[in-house]
Amino acid sequence: MSFPTSPGAMTPAWLAQTLGQDSGALRGFAATPVGTGQMCDSFRLTLDWAGGTDAPPSIVAKCPSHDAASRNIAKLTGTYVKEVSWYRELAAGSGVAAPHCYHAQIAADDIDFILLLADLAPARQGDQLAGLGLEALIPCIDAAAGLHALRWDDSQLAALPWLSRDSGDLVRALFPQLYLGFRERYADRLAPDVLDVGARIVAQLDAYLGREPAARTIVHGDLRIDNILFAPDGARCWLVDWQTLGRGSGATDLAYLIGTSIADPFERAAADRPAFDHWVAALAGRGVELDTDALWTDYRIGALSGYFMAVFASMNVERTARGDEMFAVMAERPARQALALGSLDLL
Repeated sequence: MSFPTSPGAMTPAWLAQTLGQDSGALRGFAATPVGTGQMCDSFRLTLDWAGGTDAPPSIVAKCPSHDAASRNIAKLTGTYVKEVSWYRELAAGSGVAAPHCYHAQIAADDIDFILLLADLAPARQGDQLAGLGLEALIPCIDAAAGLHALRWDDSQLAALPWLSRDSGDLVRALFPQLYLGFRERYADRLAPDVLDVGARIVAQLDAYLGREPAARTIVHGDLRIDNILFAPDGARCWLVDWQTLGRGSGATDLAYLIGTSIADPFERAAADRPAFDHWVAALAGRGVELDTDALWTDYRIGALSGYFMAVFASMNVERTARGDEMFAVMAERPARQALALGSLDLL
């Protein structure tokens, strides 16, 4: 393989040349783990330049996970291919709130890859366990609208094989068994009616996976605040972790964000329609023509997506104490959202 996939395999000369500098311009670098991602390993690289350069003082490197199970599911679902392809083919010049990419490379095995991204510090990762209120989520909703408006109902998206990759058969085969493991793991943590939402999804799995949304666009697919970086004042944000990118319903992306992010159940129940209306207005302001009623139906059904992801991801990535609790709330909050919105009845 012709490129490194971890900081330990990088050399100062390779980094300098990859960042557009002379091979001897970088005296050395230090690597520190950052983030809480369970599908990839991320590091902040502090760069010691010899001087006389406009190169960045630090960058973030994303690499394959050290965990074999995470790498395996990444290969099966095209996770790493999607993120590398996003930065290679779509991100630059899109206007979407995402980090600048200096380098993106992936091997033919769809596992070994490297991304070198702008370090957005002092921006900080959101904390899904703590949650955020609707007002604090407004920049995220605007950023989501910017992504969704980029290729709204664009038939050419189907021509991007990495984006339109169909994993439906894989999900149909795996999800029922994964749900049984999830139910056993969280039997003492989640209420019976929350656990039963998963059983109802299994019973209606074909209807859920086969439903055609009102409009298709580029979707993030895992739009939660753990995957968003916030400026210190909270007025600006950047979307990161593009490993679940796909073609789907933008309204589902939004429902996922609201359902997984707001911790207080009363505030969350009151946030759905105002969040949706803000998103619709943001899309309209970008010139997108909308069928609001149909999109509201997509939003209501999309509330199931957070629960769905919690089951699928929790049973396929490296297990950690924080991860267990994160996946618990990732199921619990959207389950309550979906029950309140009558999401399953719409299927």
